Amino acid sequence: MTVHFIGAGPGAPDLITVRGRDLIGRCPVCLYAGSLVPPALLAHCPSGARIVDTAPLSLDEIVAECRRATDDGHDVARLHSGDLSVWSAMGEQLRRLRAEGIAVTVTPGVPSFAAAAAVLGQELTLPEVAQSVVLTRTSGRASAMPPGETLEAFAATGATLAIHLSIHVLDKVVATLVPHYGADCPTSIVYRATWPDERVIRATLGTIAAEVARQSIERTALILVGEVLDAGDFRDSALYDAAYQRRFRGRGA
Repeated sequence: MTVHFIGAGPGAPDLITVRGRDLIGRCPVCLYAGSLVPPALLAHCPSGARIVDTAPLSLDEIVAECRRATDDGHDVARLHSGDLSVWSAMGEQLRRLRAEGIAVTVTPGVPSFAAAAAVLGQELTLPEVAQSVVLTRTSGRASAMPPGETLEAFAATGATLAIHLSIHVLDKVVATLVPHYGADCPTSIVYRATWPDERVIRATLGTIAAEVARQSIERTALILVGEVLDAGDFRDSALYDAAYQRRFRGRGA
Protein backbone atom coordinates (compact mmCIF):
# COMPACT_ATOMS: atom_id res chain seq x y z
CA MET A 1 0.00 0.00 0.00
CA THR A 2 1.10 3.57 -0.66
CA VAL A 3 0.79 7.01 0.90
CA HIS A 4 0.36 9.54 -1.91
CA PHE A 5 1.51 13.04 -0.97
CA ILE A 6 -0.47 15.48 -3.11
CA GLY A 7 -0.02 19.22 -3.52
CA ALA A 8 -3.56 20.60 -3.34
CA GLY A 9 -2.66 23.94 -4.91
CA PRO A 10 -3.04 27.46 -3.53
CA GLY A 11 -6.76 27.53 -2.80
CA ALA A 12 -9.07 27.35 -5.79
CA PRO A 13 -10.29 23.73 -5.96
CA ASP A 14 -9.84 23.54 -9.74
CA LEU A 15 -6.12 24.32 -9.47
CA ILE A 16 -5.27 20.81 -8.30
CA THR A 17 -3.57 18.69 -10.96
CA VAL A 18 -5.50 15.99 -12.80
CA ARG A 19 -3.15 13.40 -11.31
CA GLY A 20 -3.77 14.70 -7.81
CA ARG A 21 -7.54 14.70 -8.30
CA ASP A 22 -7.51 11.16 -9.64
CA LEU A 23 -5.38 9.90 -6.75
CA ILE A 24 -7.82 11.37 -4.24
CA GLY A 25 -10.64 9.65 -6.09
CA ARG A 26 -9.18 6.18 -5.66
CA CYS A 27 -7.81 6.34 -2.10
CA PRO A 28 -10.07 4.96 0.67
CA VAL A 29 -8.29 7.18 3.21
CA CYS A 30 -7.59 10.92 2.95
CA LEU A 31 -5.49 12.92 5.38
CA TYR A 32 -5.73 16.64 4.72
CA ALA A 33 -4.44 19.88 6.28
CA GLY A 34 -7.82 21.31 7.24
CA SER A 35 -6.60 24.80 8.01
CA LEU A 36 -5.35 25.36 4.44
CA VAL A 37 -6.86 22.80 2.06
CA PRO A 38 -10.26 23.83 0.62
CA PRO A 39 -13.06 21.46 1.71
CA ALA A 40 -14.30 21.29 -1.88
CA LEU A 41 -11.38 19.01 -2.73
CA LEU A 42 -12.74 16.38 -0.36
CA ALA A 43 -15.66 15.93 -2.78
CA HIS A 44 -13.24 13.90 -4.92
CA CYS A 45 -12.89 11.29 -2.16
CA PRO A 46 -14.68 8.01 -2.89
CA SER A 47 -17.93 7.25 -1.11
CA GLY A 48 -17.30 5.96 2.40
CA ALA A 49 -13.70 7.18 2.53
CA ARG A 50 -12.13 7.79 5.91
CA ILE A 51 -11.31 11.53 5.98
CA VAL A 52 -9.02 12.88 8.69
CA ASP A 53 -8.18 16.54 9.35
CA THR A 54 -4.52 16.57 10.38
CA ALA A 55 -4.49 20.17 11.61
CA PRO A 56 -4.75 19.13 15.30
CA LEU A 57 -2.53 16.03 14.97
CA SER A 58 1.12 15.53 15.90
CA LEU A 59 3.65 13.88 13.59
CA ASP A 60 3.35 10.64 15.56
CA GLU A 61 -0.42 10.68 15.15
CA ILE A 62 -0.20 11.34 11.41
CA VAL A 63 2.23 8.46 10.95
CA ALA A 64 -0.04 6.23 13.04
CA GLU A 65 -2.97 7.06 10.74
CA CYS A 66 -0.87 6.12 7.71
CA ARG A 67 0.26 2.89 9.38
CA ARG A 68 -3.33 2.00 10.31
CA ALA A 69 -4.49 2.55 6.72
CA THR A 70 -1.69 0.58 5.10
CA ASP A 71 -2.10 -2.28 7.59
CA ASP A 72 -5.76 -2.39 6.54
CA GLY A 73 -4.68 -2.59 2.89
CA HIS A 74 -5.67 0.97 1.98
CA ASP A 75 -3.85 3.60 -0.04
CA VAL A 76 -3.75 7.09 1.50
CA ALA A 77 -4.19 10.48 -0.16
CA ARG A 78 -2.13 12.91 1.94
CA LEU A 79 -3.23 16.42 0.95
CA HIS A 80 -1.05 19.46 1.62
CA SER A 81 -1.70 23.03 0.50
CA GLY A 82 0.24 24.59 -2.37
CA ASP A 83 3.23 22.57 -3.55
CA LEU A 84 5.10 20.03 -1.44
CA SER A 85 8.63 21.11 -2.33
CA VAL A 86 8.78 24.05 0.10
CA TRP A 87 7.60 24.60 3.69
CA SER A 88 5.28 21.61 3.63
CA ALA A 89 6.73 19.52 6.50
CA MET A 90 6.63 16.62 4.05
CA GLY A 91 10.30 15.77 4.57
CA GLU A 92 9.87 14.62 8.16
CA GLN A 93 6.81 12.53 7.21
CA LEU A 94 8.68 10.88 4.33
CA ARG A 95 11.57 10.04 6.65
CA ARG A 96 9.28 8.35 9.17
CA LEU A 97 7.19 6.47 6.62
CA ARG A 98 10.22 5.19 4.72
CA ALA A 99 11.78 4.03 7.99
CA GLU A 100 8.62 2.00 8.59
CA GLY A 101 8.74 0.49 5.13
CA ILE A 102 5.66 2.33 3.85
CA ALA A 103 5.74 3.22 0.15
CA VAL A 104 5.23 6.87 -0.82
CA THR A 105 4.72 8.94 -3.95
CA VAL A 106 4.78 12.73 -4.43
CA THR A 107 2.51 14.68 -6.78
CA PRO A 108 3.35 18.39 -7.14
CA GLY A 109 0.86 21.22 -6.83
CA VAL A 110 0.59 24.84 -7.95
CA PRO A 111 2.76 26.83 -5.51
CA SER A 112 1.49 29.96 -3.80
CA PHE A 113 4.06 32.26 -5.45
CA ALA A 114 2.94 31.13 -8.91
CA ALA A 115 -0.70 31.65 -7.97
CA ALA A 116 0.10 35.12 -6.63
CA ALA A 117 1.91 36.05 -9.84
CA ALA A 118 -1.10 34.88 -11.85
CA VAL A 119 -3.44 36.95 -9.69
CA LEU A 120 -1.23 39.98 -10.38
CA GLY A 121 -1.11 39.15 -14.09
CA GLN A 122 2.63 39.33 -13.75
CA GLU A 123 5.79 37.62 -14.98
CA LEU A 124 8.36 37.58 -12.17
CA THR A 125 11.37 37.57 -14.51
CA LEU A 126 11.87 40.16 -17.25
CA PRO A 127 14.85 40.66 -19.60
CA GLU A 128 17.56 42.83 -18.06
CA VAL A 129 15.34 43.62 -15.04
CA ALA A 130 15.44 40.39 -13.04
CA GLN A 131 16.18 36.84 -14.07
CA SER A 132 15.94 35.20 -10.66
CA VAL A 133 13.17 34.69 -8.14
CA VAL A 134 14.13 34.06 -4.51
CA LEU A 135 11.62 32.08 -2.45
CA THR A 136 12.33 32.76 1.19
CA ARG A 137 10.82 33.51 4.59
CA THR A 138 11.81 34.98 7.93
CA SER A 139 12.50 33.03 11.12
CA GLY A 140 9.45 31.82 13.02
CA ARG A 141 8.54 29.64 15.96
CA ALA A 142 8.38 26.50 13.83
CA SER A 143 11.70 26.98 12.04
CA ALA A 144 14.64 29.36 12.33
CA MET A 145 16.51 30.55 9.26
CA PRO A 146 20.05 29.21 8.72
CA PRO A 147 22.69 31.90 9.41
CA GLY A 148 23.59 32.46 5.75
CA GLU A 149 20.00 32.80 4.52
CA THR A 150 19.22 36.37 5.45
CA LEU A 151 17.00 38.89 3.70
CA GLU A 152 20.03 41.17 3.49
CA ALA A 153 21.95 38.51 1.55
CA PHE A 154 19.12 37.86 -0.88
CA ALA A 155 18.36 41.57 -1.29
CA ALA A 156 21.94 42.20 -2.37
CA THR A 157 21.22 40.23 -5.56
CA GLY A 158 18.44 42.57 -6.70
CA ALA A 159 16.35 39.53 -7.62
CA THR A 160 12.57 39.39 -7.36
CA LEU A 161 11.73 38.31 -3.81
CA ALA A 162 8.76 36.13 -2.88
CA ILE A 163 8.69 36.28 0.91
CA HIS A 164 6.46 33.73 2.58
CA LEU A 165 5.19 33.39 6.16
CA SER A 166 6.35 36.89 7.07
CA ILE A 167 3.39 39.26 6.85
CA HIS A 168 3.34 39.48 10.66
CA VAL A 169 6.83 41.06 10.59
CA LEU A 170 6.25 43.29 7.57
CA ASP A 171 7.79 46.34 9.25
CA LYS A 172 11.02 44.41 9.81
CA VAL A 173 11.00 43.13 6.22
CA VAL A 174 10.58 46.67 4.88
CA ALA A 175 13.35 48.08 7.09
CA THR A 176 15.70 45.34 5.88
CA LEU A 177 14.95 45.75 2.17
CA VAL A 178 14.71 49.53 1.72
CA PRO A 179 18.52 50.06 1.84
CA HIS A 180 18.89 47.60 -1.07
CA TYR A 181 15.81 48.19 -3.22
CA GLY A 182 14.87 51.75 -2.26
CA ALA A 183 11.61 53.03 -0.81
CA ASP A 184 10.09 53.41 -4.29
CA CYS A 185 10.54 49.76 -5.24
CA PRO A 186 7.24 48.17 -6.34
CA THR A 187 5.81 45.81 -3.75
CA SER A 188 2.68 43.69 -3.71
CA ILE A 189 0.87 41.69 -1.06
CA VAL A 190 -1.41 38.88 -2.18
CA TYR A 191 -3.66 37.55 0.57
CA ARG A 192 -5.14 34.04 0.11
CA ALA A 193 -4.41 33.88 -3.60
CA THR A 194 -7.24 32.22 -5.59
CA TRP A 195 -9.53 31.87 -2.54
CA PRO A 196 -12.94 33.60 -2.62
CA ASP A 197 -11.71 36.21 -0.12
CA GLU A 198 -8.49 36.94 -2.02
CA ARG A 199 -7.12 40.47 -1.65
CA VAL A 200 -4.32 42.30 -3.48
CA ILE A 201 -2.41 45.36 -2.29
CA ARG A 202 -0.05 47.13 -4.69
CA ALA A 203 2.24 49.78 -3.27
CA THR A 204 5.94 50.52 -2.76
CA LEU A 205 8.32 49.39 -0.06
CA GLY A 206 7.90 52.78 1.55
CA THR A 207 4.10 52.65 1.66
CA ILE A 208 3.19 48.96 1.86
CA ALA A 209 3.15 48.67 5.66
CA ALA A 210 0.62 51.47 6.04
CA GLU A 211 -1.58 49.96 3.31
CA VAL A 212 -1.54 46.54 4.95
CA ALA A 213 -2.29 48.01 8.39
CA ARG A 214 -5.49 49.53 7.00
CA GLN A 215 -6.69 46.10 5.88
CA SER A 216 -5.68 44.10 8.97
CA ILE A 217 -3.93 41.30 7.09
CA GLU A 218 -2.04 39.16 9.58
CA ARG A 219 -1.50 35.75 7.94
CA THR A 220 -1.76 33.68 4.74
CA ALA A 221 -0.25 36.42 2.60
CA LEU A 222 2.72 36.54 0.26
CA ILE A 223 5.04 39.55 -0.02
CA LEU A 224 6.45 40.19 -3.50
CA VAL A 225 9.21 42.76 -4.01
CA GLY A 226 11.08 43.77 -7.15
CA GLU A 227 11.29 46.12 -10.09
CA VAL A 228 9.53 43.58 -12.34
CA LEU A 229 6.25 44.36 -10.56
CA ASP A 230 5.99 47.74 -12.29
CA ALA A 231 8.39 47.53 -15.19
CA GLY A 232 6.95 48.72 -18.48
CA ASP A 233 10.09 49.73 -20.34
CA PHE A 234 12.00 46.48 -20.64
CA ARG A 235 13.68 44.83 -23.64
CA ASP A 236 11.81 42.10 -25.50
CA SER A 237 13.43 38.72 -25.05
CA ALA A 238 15.28 37.16 -27.97
CA LEU A 239 13.01 34.13 -27.82
CA TYR A 240 10.47 35.48 -30.31
CA ASP A 241 12.71 37.93 -32.15
CA ALA A 242 12.34 37.32 -35.89
CA ALA A 243 16.09 37.63 -36.35
CA TYR A 244 16.90 35.12 -33.60
CA GLN A 245 17.70 31.71 -35.05
CA ARG A 246 17.21 28.83 -32.66
CA ARG A 247 17.07 25.07 -32.84
CA PHE A 248 13.32 24.68 -33.19
CA ARG A 249 12.51 27.68 -35.34
CA GLY A 250 13.66 26.12 -38.59
CA ARG A 251 14.25 29.41 -40.42
CA GLY A 252 16.98 29.92 -42.92
CA ALA A 253 19.85 32.29 -42.28
